[in-house]
Parts: sequence; C-alpha cells; structure tokens
Amino acid sequence: MVSALTRLCWRDLWNMRAQALAAVLVVACGVATFVGMRSTYEVLLKAQQDYYVAYRFADVFVHLKRAPLAVATRISAIPGVARVQARVVSDVTLDVPGLREPATGHIVSIPDQGWPTLNLLHLRSGRYTAPGRDDEALVSAAFADANHLHAGQQIGAVLNGRWKQLRIVGIALSPEYIYEAGAGSIFPDSRHYGVLWMGDDAVATAFGMDGAFNDLALALERGANAPEVIARIDRELAVYGGLGSITRDDQLSNRFISDEIAQNRITATYVPAIFFCVAMFLLQTVLSRLVDTQRAQIGLMKAFGYGNARVALHYLLFAALIAAAGASVGVGAGLALGSSLTSLYDRYYHFPQLQYRSDLPIVILAFVASFAASIIGATTSVAKAARLMPVEALRAPPPPAFASGWVERIGLVRHLAVTWRMIVRNILRQPIKSLLSCLAIACASAILVTGGFFFDAIDYLFDVQFQQIERQDATLVFTQPLPYRAVYALESLPGVLRVEPFREVPVRLVAGYRTRRVSLSAVVPGAQMHRLVDERGVALRVPPDGMLLSSQLADTLHVRAGDRITMEVLEGKRQIRDITVAGRVGELVGMHAYLDEQALARLLGEGRNWSGAWLRIDSRTTDRLYTTLKRMPAVNAVAIRQSVIDSFRKIIDESVRLSTSINFAFACIIAFGVAYNGMRIAYSERVQQLASLRVLGFTRAEVAWILLGEQFFLAAVAMPVGLMLGYGLAALLARRLATDLYRFPLVVEPATFGYAIVVTAGAVALSGLVVAWRLRSLDIVAVLKARES
Repeated sequence: MVSALTRLCWRDLWNMRAQALAAVLVVACGVATFVGMRSTYEVLLKAQQDYYVAYRFADVFVHLKRAPLAVATRISAIPGVARVQARVVSDVTLDVPGLREPATGHIVSIPDQGWPTLNLLHLRSGRYTAPGRDDEALVSAAFADANHLHAGQQIGAVLNGRWKQLRIVGIALSPEYIYEAGAGSIFPDSRHYGVLWMGDDAVATAFGMDGAFNDLALALERGANAPEVIARIDRELAVYGGLGSITRDDQLSNRFISDEIAQNRITATYVPAIFFCVAMFLLQTVLSRLVDTQRAQIGLMKAFGYGNARVALHYLLFAALIAAAGASVGVGAGLALGSSLTSLYDRYYHFPQLQYRSDLPIVILAFVASFAASIIGATTSVAKAARLMPVEALRAPPPPAFASGWVERIGLVRHLAVTWRMIVRNILRQPIKSLLSCLAIACASAILVTGGFFFDAIDYLFDVQFQQIERQDATLVFTQPLPYRAVYALESLPGVLRVEPFREVPVRLVAGYRTRRVSLSAVVPGAQMHRLVDERGVALRVPPDGMLLSSQLADTLHVRAGDRITMEVLEGKRQIRDITVAGRVGELVGMHAYLDEQALARLLGEGRNWSGAWLRIDSRTTDRLYTTLKRMPAVNAVAIRQSVIDSFRKIIDESVRLSTSINFAFACIIAFGVAYNGMRIAYSERVQQLASLRVLGFTRAEVAWILLGEQFFLAAVAMPVGLMLGYGLAALLARRLATDLYRFPLVVEPATFGYAIVVTAGAVALSGLVVAWRLRSLDIVAVLKARES
C-alpha cells in the first residue's frame, strides 16, 4: 500500500513537473556522457588487451641493418627473453590498380610454414601464403578496403630495385598495425599506405637477406627486468647496426591507440562533472522553492507525528526520483552514444572484432553518481525542512525585509528605468542564488567552447604542419642514402618544379636521466618546402654549431636554449657528441631534432648524402610523374601531402558531426533548464506581484520584462564567464591530453566564442518565450483573490 507521503511526493512532482523535467534532463546529460565515454573506454581497452593476448603482441621491437639468423638464436638465450621472431622488413613502392598516385607498402616477412611466433595474423578473408611462392602476399584490411582490393587481384611492387607483380591471396589484420601510419608520420592514409606480409624465403631473396634478418620482435618472460634485458639486446645488436630497442609502449600503433583510450578516460571524468554540478544547483533551487511553499504542510505533518527524519526522507525521495528518472534516460542515451563512438572507432582502428557492450558496473556507478549529486543538491533544503518547528511552520512566513542596498546607497539606480530597478534589486537581494545561476549558465557556454576548442586546435595544427612547415607536394624516401647527383636526376623528371633533399639519421638524445630516441634531420639552407618555424611562426635557420629541438621534445627532455645534451648516433660509427640546444621548433606533431647539414656530414664522416627529397610538382603533369615514380628502383616510399590531409580531414569531419551535435544538445539543455527553472520559480513566487503591476497599469511587455529580464541579465553576465571557464578547461585538457606523438595547441577562434554565445543566448531566449506564454493567460482577478499555493 502506498503511504500518504509517497502519494504527496508524486503530487509534488506532477505540480512542479516542468522544473523537475529540467533537472531530469541535466542529470541525464551527465549520465549519458559518463556512460557513453566510459563504456567506450572500457570496450576499447578490453578489445586492445584481448587482441594483444590472443595474437601474442610482442613486448620489444628492434630494427637493425643486417644480422645473421644465428644472432637471433643468441638473443633468444638471454635471460628474460621468452620468444623471438626474426623478420625482414622494408618499405616498397606499389602500383595499385585504380590508384593514380604511387602507394607505399610496408613489407613484413612471415614464416613459410606455420604462423608467426609473435604478432599473429587474423585472416579476414582468403588464405595464408603458400610455401615456395614468391609472388603471393597478404595485405592489411585498411589498405584493401580503401582501394577495394580482394583476394585474386594483383599489385605491382618495386622490391629492392626490381619490378614484380604480387598476387593478393588474403586480407589480414595484425595487433602490430591496429593504427596504420607511414614511417615518420602519425597521420593515416590507408589509400596510399598499407602493410603486406610475404613468406620469409620470398622476402629474403628479394632483398638479399638469405640467412639474415633486419628486424626483431620479442616477448619477455613474466617478471623479467625489461630495462636490463633491453640493454643486453642492444649491446648484442650494436655491431649489426641496431637502432636501439623500443618497448611496446613506444610502438607507434600501440602508442596511438593507448593515448586515444587514455583521452577517453580523461574526457569521461571532466565533462560529466559539469552536468552533475549543474544538476545539484537545479535540485537545490527546486527543493528550496518546494519547502518554502509547503511550510504549513510541513508543520501539519510534524503536528500529526511525523518526525524530522521522516520529513527529511520525504524530500530526499523527491530528489531521488528525479535522479532515478535522469539516470534511466541518461543510461539509454549513453548506451546509444557509446555504440556510435565505438562504430566510429571501428572504422579507423583495426581490431578483429570491436563490438559495443554495456557494462553493468558503469551503469551502477552512473546511478550512484546521479543519486549522490541529487542528494548533495537537496541537502540544504532537506535540512531546512527538518529544522522547521511545527508552530513556526504553521505561522505565516514573515515578509522579506526590504532595505536600501549598496547600489541604492551609491545612487546607481537613479539612472535606471523603473523596470530595471526592480530587476537589479531582485538580483542583489539573492546574491548566492544569482551567482549560482550565472555559474550554471556559464557551464553551457563552457561546454560549447571546449567542444569548439578541439576543432580549432586541429585546424591550427594542420595549418602549422601542412601550410607553414610541410609545403611540399610529395616526399620521396630513398632505399639508401644517395649522393647529390640523385637530386639532379629528380629535377629532370616530368613535372618536377623544385627538389629539396634531406638527410635523416636515428639518434638517441640524453639530458640528465631523461632520454629519447628520435630522428635527426638536416635540410638544405633556405629550404622552402620544409620550413622550420618557432612557436610564433617565425622562420628559423639551423645554426652551424647547435641543434634545434621540436617543442615537445624540448619539454620532454626538460631543456631550453643554451643547455648541453648528449647525442648518440645510432648508425655508422655510432659517434657520441655533446651539443648545445640552440632553440625550439614550433612543431606540434612528433619529436624531431635538426642539425646543420655540413655539421651532420662531418659527424657521419660522409659527403653530402641524402635520405630522400621533397618535391614541388606541376599539377598538369602529375600522371606522367606518378607513373615514373611507381617504378623508380632507388625510391622505396612516396607520400603525397594532399592525400594525407584529405584522409585525416575525412576522419575529423565524421567525428565533428557527432561531437558538435552532442555538445549543441547538451549545452542547450543546460542553458534552457537553468534559465527556465529560474524564470518558472520566479513566476510562481511573484505571480501576485505581477498581477498587481498589471492592475497598476504596467503593460504585458513590461511585466514580462520584469520577470524575464532578471534571467536575461544573469545570462548576459554568465556568458563571458562561461567563455573564460571554457578557455580554462581547454587549457587543462590541452595539457592533460598532450602526448609524445602530438599535442593540442591552446587555440580558440573568435568564431567559437561567438557560436557559444549565440547558442547559449538562443536557449535562454527560448526558455523565456515559454514562460512568457504563461503570462498571456494570467487571470489577474483570480490571482489577486487566491492565496499562493
């Protein structure tokens, strides 16, 4: 049987259904963001971990020049090493059917008999390569999907300078390439870059690696001392041109997906907190109003024997029902959001299976968080109801004391119209409530600014990386460093307008106890296609006796201009030098170091040899040039700048549509809910005053402005605060989300601020129209006769 207080609670909810609905929606937004983002984080994390375990993802990777297979056997005998997979790995130029431009294939050898020891392949379709067939290959699923390839098709490849037709026999996935990006880039371009797996014998023969390998993947024993084992591996491979081992944490694909998963967890913490704080404020205002209007009812309940605890539970039940309704709606919306996010990730991260699953602990935690926020928001009002004595409650509440405030005393209101005086006085007589209303509406603007920040930051990142720094049309990487005459050969190709060579060498930089393995680059003086700029966009020149570091690398090593660092070259004679940091390069992607070309040549003891070149191309002759590049024996990788931009823009555009829609909806709910709640409560509190003003001759418009102007004024004050709050939150996220691979610049465009203002103001104005509509049906006589209910 339902108790009398329970029926009373449901009646109160129905009578205040509009204000309660606003609170329910805000709670639902908080729960939806938490459930959607947190569950997506859990799905991605579990998929990653299960994939790595089931397909034996390696713990350590090391690339080297060349070593006999016997060395791999010695490596496997090192204490702490569980498994070793010796491979031949190389980039090659591909001619893909239906693709105008040359593509780059990352060739990885696999055993002719049986599966690899580590980094097992998942066959999505087709079959494994057959022993003794040197023309069969498996291709990565992302590359196959982007180019509409399937088993049975052929692609052309330049293998160690020799042209060969390869037949696709299967489409595969690997835990090593969940995220596919070309060497030296973090931007995916699945149409022009893919992974190919071929049999050991076929790859070894093609690249002159019979009985040898140039790449190792290793698994460590559980409990092994990883740094000590890696140090022994590096010492063993140093004489064979070892470039230094990297752990799974620094492997590009794993690093990118792990950073993305971590960012989901951070976002799932900060954003829902905003909604729960606003929900607490809304519940506090709704319950405070409810307690004030039910003073006599509370007194009667206590007079009939209901204790303070029972009365308190009655109002807590009111808050709990709102929390339950909001959490129920939010969980449903959150599951839909999580499913959409997972589908988006499934298109760009390549797992054998990535299915969204609801997680009961997350749902339970969302309900707990919503109930906690509701109870905290209700605490003040519930305590007020519990403290109210029966005799005091049954007595009419004393009228509010009106006295001249500081605004009146300093004479500011004398210059305001009558309606504005009323608005200002109402705001100043409830300073705490007005302040909380401002902060709640400010949160709506802050959410919009934070959402816009990500897109502004990405636009700025692209502008810096692809307009100020990388301005070439194509990048060529040579099979091995070539002398300067290779530049003359490139200049003679059809459609090539300009050639700028570059030299890259792997190095290890050490500053104190901090160390990083990076690519050291040398470019020709006055280079225009790969410019070095500082963090303000001013062009830099590499000094003859110092090194320039990218900003992220300098911050990671904790060094600044004038500091000395140690540099170990990881190829050739492996020289070690101390060098001065001359400045910072304003790159936002990756970690790079730059040295004067003559200084690097002296250090390596070689002439002007180049690792590759940047090209500027005449767009009218690209077809002829691309046809030539596809079969150039000295080139093993080609990257087309515009293709990389288009590919990543496609990813961003898809995520923008989803994120923008979510931010817009949630911000509107907050702004509308807070403003409507304030106006609706003000209407119920002051309906007799408003009717009296109508009798005194005030027009409907003037009365509406007195009622609504307060919230409009608070919104006008709140929006600049929200812009600052959003900028501060963007700064916090930019710092927390920075990784070694990239960092978000703290850039918020004026258009984003304008968008936040327009959307917030529109939501507040809409709530005002809804309340103003009630004023049209205001029965002046009935209101003045009736006692406020």
